[in-house]
Amino acid sequence: MVARDMQGRFILGPRLAELAAAAGEDRLLATAGPVLTHLRDITGESAQLYRRQGDMRICVAAAERLSGLRDTVPVGSTLTMKAGSSAQILMAWEEPERLHRGLQGARFTATALSGVRRRGWAQSIGEREPGVASVSAPVRGPSNRVVAAVSVSGPIERLTRHPGRMHAQAVIDAAARLSEALRRTG
Repeated sequence: MVARDMQGRFILGPRLAELAAAAGEDRLLATAGPVLTHLRDITGESAQLYRRQGDMRICVAAAERLSGLRDTVPVGSTLTMKAGSSAQILMAWEEPERLHRGLQGARFTATALSGVRRRGWAQSIGEREPGVASVSAPVRGPSNRVVAAVSVSGPIERLTRHPGRMHAQAVIDAAARLSEALRRTG
């Protein structure tokens, strides 16, 4: 479970990777690379996959735009659940009490999240960071619970003030491919 590196520091051991694979956790990450790369290629924008961890979200996979102005979210980045389209996705299907707590100080409202649930996707314009727009959709596990959010993000100048019009279907399709991969292993 735990090992030591060359400097004597504790690191995660190989048994943890085996346990994660047995639990199905690796299936999402294994599928994410090609799906995010395809999403990046068809939209021309950076693509990310986020999981919720407590009151934060973590970028667990990404495919960056190859050149030009881009929104870069490195894998491992921890972001707030208070702003951004992926935060909206990860909040929209929460239990009422957790949803109410999560809306405290958020840059989106319960009404906005109702629209997210109805449409099946979320968009953000300058919410997480000035000048950045994004579109996200839910990835669902075998029990149909939202387990992650897939997103594309980039400058508002390219994505416009209505990024969902441009990229919602591509993001929904990517989320569906990831959800299907999880159902096959569930």
